[in-house]
Amino acid sequence: MSLEQLYHSLSKEEQIFQFGTETGDPLAKAFPRKRVVHAGLNGEVIGPDESQKIWEEIMAVSPVSKKIQMAYIHIPFCKTKCLYCGFFQNGTNQDVEDHYIDCLIKELEASAQKPRLKDGLIHALFIGGGTPTSLSAHNAERLLQTIQRCLPLANDYELTLEGRIHDLVPEKMDVWLANGVNRMSLGVQSFHTQIRQQVGRLDDQETVLRNLTALKAYEQCAVVIDLIYGLPGQNMNIWKEDLELLVQSGVDGADLYQLNVFDGSELNKQIQSGKLPPAAESEYQARMFSFAKDFLDKRAYRRLNICHWSCSNRERSLYNTLARSGAVMFPFGSGAGGNVDGYSTMLHRALQPYEMFVQAGKKPFMALMRQSPLQPIVDCIQDQLEQGYLDVAKVVAFNDKLCDLTWLYDLWEKRGLVKNNGVMYVLTDAGQFWQVNLTQTTLECVQYLMTGKTGIAVERVAAQDSAKTDTMIQAMKKMKDMKGAHGVEAMKQMAEAMQNMSPEELQAVMKRMQGFV
Repeated sequence: MSLEQLYHSLSKEEQIFQFGTETGDPLAKAFPRKRVVHAGLNGEVIGPDESQKIWEEIMAVSPVSKKIQMAYIHIPFCKTKCLYCGFFQNGTNQDVEDHYIDCLIKELEASAQKPRLKDGLIHALFIGGGTPTSLSAHNAERLLQTIQRCLPLANDYELTLEGRIHDLVPEKMDVWLANGVNRMSLGVQSFHTQIRQQVGRLDDQETVLRNLTALKAYEQCAVVIDLIYGLPGQNMNIWKEDLELLVQSGVDGADLYQLNVFDGSELNKQIQSGKLPPAAESEYQARMFSFAKDFLDKRAYRRLNICHWSCSNRERSLYNTLARSGAVMFPFGSGAGGNVDGYSTMLHRALQPYEMFVQAGKKPFMALMRQSPLQPIVDCIQDQLEQGYLDVAKVVAFNDKLCDLTWLYDLWEKRGLVKNNGVMYVLTDAGQFWQVNLTQTTLECVQYLMTGKTGIAVERVAAQDSAKTDTMIQAMKKMKDMKGAHGVEAMKQMAEAMQNMSPEELQAVMKRMQGFV
């Protein structure tokens, strides 16, 4: 079947979730909700014994050429757990931290002389977490000096240290900048004191701005911050203030992220219990995204990818750009992910097995996955859409079967998500907001065209959009269990709920009732 035939073979609910819907307001209503955090296709998980053998074979062979490569180092410690975060692993403990850094150094040293690593170059290195800036100054120095000694850093390397404002103290900043860090990525999330502190951030607005100024005064690194839109209680006026303070702070760039509210998260539990105000629904988040894009465009910020802006020539966001292009990424540290020569990696998230494997001289795999045979196509598409466009001709170069993607993008052009400029399809503001959905659907269509396999990935990443449907679902459950006057009351509640829902939201309810969402 062609993509058009596939489309018409789906139920109305499936069409809406996978391909979106025709609406006069595509920015807010093209899809019922965001359906995945990161777009992609599944691969094949490899057993533990075979994983070690495959990894040793990969690392024993020099790279074919000095292509651009990266490394990712994970620091699995945080002083506090932010309510929205899905990456928390361990609280801070000095003895545990000391031992972990011992093991991490050992893991780096074990790979340092492997031909696959030492005979290439590392162009971008990201130390993420967790909260890497939570490391003591002594341990940060030990780790950074090991990186300089063990990794073949290119002359123009980017070394990013991720962290939080609270850790910007002279004792630590002196060490970071004296030992090769040339980019700091800091989680501000919101400058508004109440908004940020109610989700687990430590400092007030005055401290945030003061510490950013202190770091900028070194003039030795790019300084970028994360801001989140859609946080509980964060209305458009507060979001505007956040953007104004971003400009005022003088930092070199910013990532603007849409809040994900996972169904079982602590954030959603506190919202449901009334301890926190509701998070913005996707429709309101779309308005916040569009406002921010217009705000930054008018102030000469350059767009580096869908969610990242730069205002100086210091900020390249090299790691983030390369990660979406499928570039090789060597993983180090508990919880680190990577991508090397057709294999995706995830190292043990729990400290005990991670440290046990390292001490035994083995790569501490929790999972090694053989990527889909379609991964080169996946990388090409993700790289382009992350930049806000799709050149179908470049995709079709992989296989003529992919010509049918033109039908998909013509459909989305009619729906206001892309615009054909005569050479390629460029994402509109609406398409940029729904970019992860567009990417996931494009990849699913590629998989169908190349293999005949169908599938619609849906993750529970937008619990805030469930609020308007919960009343209806609960009423339907009551109808099933109750009779008489109580049943009539339940029907009344359901009818009232339905009156406040769009057709797309009604479709979403039906999917939930059937167990699809």
